[in-house]
Amino acid sequence: MKNETTPPVTLRADGDIALITIESPPVNALSHAVRSGLLAALRSVDSDPAIRAIVLRCEGKTFVAGADVTEFAKPPQAPHLPEVTQEIESSTKPVVVALHGTALGGGFELALASHYRIATRGAKVGLPEVKLGLIPGAGGTQRLPRLIGVAEALNWITTGDAVPATRALELGAIDEVHDGNLLAAALVAARRLVAGDTKPRRTGELAAPSADDAAFAASEDAAKKKRGLVAPRYAIDAVRAATMLPFAEGLQRERALFLEARSSPQAAALRHAFLGEREVAKVPGIAADVAARKVKQVAVIGAGTMGGGIAMCFANAGIPVRVVEADAQALERGIGVVRKNYATTVVRGGLSQAEMDRRVALIQPTLAYADVADADLIIEAVFEDLDVKRKVFEQIDRVARAGAILATNTSYLSVSDVAEFTQRPQDVVGMHFFSPANVMRLLENVRTKKTAPDVLATVMQVGKTIGKVAVLVGDGDGFVGNRMLAQRTREAFFLLEEGALPQQVDKVLTDFGFAMGPFAVGDLAGLDIGWRNRKARAHLRKPGVRDCNLLDKVCELGRFGQKTGAGWYRYEKGSRAPIPDPVIEQMIVEHSRQSGIERRAIGDEEIVERCLYSMINEGAKILREGIAARPVDIDIVWLHGYGFPAWRGGPMFYADQVGVSNVYDAIMRFQDRFGPHFWAPAPLLAQLASAKAGFYPSTATAPSIVC
Repeated sequence: MKNETTPPVTLRADGDIALITIESPPVNALSHAVRSGLLAALRSVDSDPAIRAIVLRCEGKTFVAGADVTEFAKPPQAPHLPEVTQEIESSTKPVVVALHGTALGGGFELALASHYRIATRGAKVGLPEVKLGLIPGAGGTQRLPRLIGVAEALNWITTGDAVPATRALELGAIDEVHDGNLLAAALVAARRLVAGDTKPRRTGELAAPSADDAAFAASEDAAKKKRGLVAPRYAIDAVRAATMLPFAEGLQRERALFLEARSSPQAAALRHAFLGEREVAKVPGIAADVAARKVKQVAVIGAGTMGGGIAMCFANAGIPVRVVEADAQALERGIGVVRKNYATTVVRGGLSQAEMDRRVALIQPTLAYADVADADLIIEAVFEDLDVKRKVFEQIDRVARAGAILATNTSYLSVSDVAEFTQRPQDVVGMHFFSPANVMRLLENVRTKKTAPDVLATVMQVGKTIGKVAVLVGDGDGFVGNRMLAQRTREAFFLLEEGALPQQVDKVLTDFGFAMGPFAVGDLAGLDIGWRNRKARAHLRKPGVRDCNLLDKVCELGRFGQKTGAGWYRYEKGSRAPIPDPVIEQMIVEHSRQSGIERRAIGDEEIVERCLYSMINEGAKILREGIAARPVDIDIVWLHGYGFPAWRGGPMFYADQVGVSNVYDAIMRFQDRFGPHFWAPAPLLAQLASAKAGFYPSTATAPSIVC
């Protein structure tokens, strides 16, 4: 077991074989200390005449899983990883690398630079740098194509996906898969190399891969579909260098491209998104010693689309869940949808029939509230109506055991109001899942002023258990995500009134990086849902304040989106492709005329600014009010719940990259044009703009990555 005084890299001899061992828990990341230790050990061994070969290995659950994320925001320190991999490559003693767990990024580059690669059968290897806006920078793009060819190397590097060791063996990326004692097998391999029974494969000495025009063309086509991501293009250029340049020059070209990618705004944003997932799990205000309550049995009230999806989340994690419905037909229909969802996954090869049966068996349907009496966590997932939720919570309050957590899946309503329907407001919390709940990663947990700290700790832990990215937010209309979304939705409607059409607004936002624009999303979700919410909130509208009722007019025609074949767009039978509809265009133009609004040409830049800056301004209000504790909480909500492009980092990070003062200036221009009701700048935004500051410290907007 490692103690604090043990160096992260140790060296010992097994006869004439040197064992270089990395032990830097939890994932043996390539920290400065590890890189320094590796370089020192390699140089020591290379000058020792008693040593004839080297085995490079790791202790713990995994081989090197990549860079050290704690060093991302620090200035890079020598030695850099290319110096280490080149030391391995040029070693006069053959180097065997023993891989287990995951060998990813720089970890796999260590392996590629070695002369013989052996792995356990369950190991995975890969070069995921593209997912952080980077490319391999320590020889990965030059060595891997020499081992497996251009087509496969392009696929590995441009997708960043991990590859099972067995597949890597088939392609030639590794040399041996072993089922027994990995260290013993590595020592045997090292002695075979020393004896000349096995020939080492030094990748730098292998022939340059043949140019594969078809593979490059396919990769370039795929890169174009990745909505503006630049890292795949850098990767393609680096692999192309492997086919055109001598090895040493290819390494130089790769490094230049790596450094260029590393300094890009996209890389900064993707690293922010990566680190943000980890940051939101550390909740300010909850002491580290607060213990979470145990959750071994869950109940979900409501068997509709949302309730069924939530039940699947827990069944997928191996947690029994009871689903309560008031009507037998509704219950049967809901469980049928769950079965159908699982069956579809089985047909697609993502799940075995046996595993499907196991998960379905964990979901226990019932019509009796009494059956939830032993549940540790009860989640209400019924119609978004406060009176309906009152009846549900009064019933579960009567039957739930003491200490059970009572959660509401509301997306707008006050969790504090819901808590008052019970005799135990300290046990009530919001757990806002996103639809489809069994697919979407975000879980917006909502605290009230009375929610107990251990309840908060529990729902954050539950989020992790069921594979969600959980973010804790405060109570308030729409919480974080939907409150900001309302601003974008308002401006999108106003843009239609003033001269835009749905397809223009949607295209501008998909060009920005969203998977879908707001009007296509509405058609997908069902316009009647938004219409119903709009009617339920009609009492909140203020006389004399601008309001667009175009959604009402579309829905009054029975156009509810894809499910009815028409919404903002029309849809051919069996197709989800939106087709602009002259009927809607004429309706919008006539609406503008009746409203006394003169239509005009609206530029793409104005659409971006009005849709996004309105959200950023609201985000600043949310921060000032304490609904979100940190800007990163807002960014992660939008990245994982609303499709904000990860390579832009989230709305608050994007504001910093644009410049908060530029956002403020644009908002002031809109205030001059449209009035202060919707466009008064948030005090925090004005404060930051005046100070020429951002939502994040300056170091956070352009973190480094050590490699």
